[in-house]
Amino acid sequence: MRLRKSVLVGMIALFCLALVVQAQDTKPQKPRPKIIAFGSDSPERGTTRVGYWNNEKNMGAGQFAIDYGRPVWKKDYEDTAKFDAMTKGKVYRLGSNFWTTLDTDMPLVIAGKTIPAGAWYLGLHRSEDGAAWSLVFIDPAKARAAHVDASEIDRAPIAFKAPMTADPAGEMKDKLTIDLVFQKGDLKNVTLKIAWGKIQLSAPIQVPIA
Repeated sequence: MRLRKSVLVGMIALFCLALVVQAQDTKPQKPRPKIIAFGSDSPERGTTRVGYWNNEKNMGAGQFAIDYGRPVWKKDYEDTAKFDAMTKGKVYRLGSNFWTTLDTDMPLVIAGKTIPAGAWYLGLHRSEDGAAWSLVFIDPAKARAAHVDASEIDRAPIAFKAPMTADPAGEMKDKLTIDLVFQKGDLKNVTLKIAWGKIQLSAPIQVPIA
């Protein structure tokens, strides 16, 4: 009799537990928030700049700079099939976190393309066959108007493209490195260099210095 009673109590307990679980399953789920916030704490960024100084007037004579986030190269990117799937025929994010930005107070000619003075968001485009890369210029005002995040660069309207040269692979760069390189005595010619993992790209820049 005691055994039957204990079995009965156990069955009642299991039945109650099943009712609780069923109630939880049928409980309405909270709707997903329409908008969420995200951010990062002091992400690493790099800056490269070329400035000109007028010694006769003792004042600035022009400058341009690129500010960018420095993503880390991943081993997965060395898988050619995966890397091609990510980049071929696509506009590719250049940098990480906030937009990579070119800020220039004078017009520049980059790889034969005239870029007006002002601020520009930058990206990369790779051709469908993977053979050619281009530097992409996006009007920040249009990107802002559409609330386009840098991770959605394929949604941003492109203003200009300037071809870049794929250079022979040199030292692997674990983090994205962008440099503006010039030779002393040759003020009008600067070279833009982009290095990240196995990617090595460059483009000539002509500067309108009198």
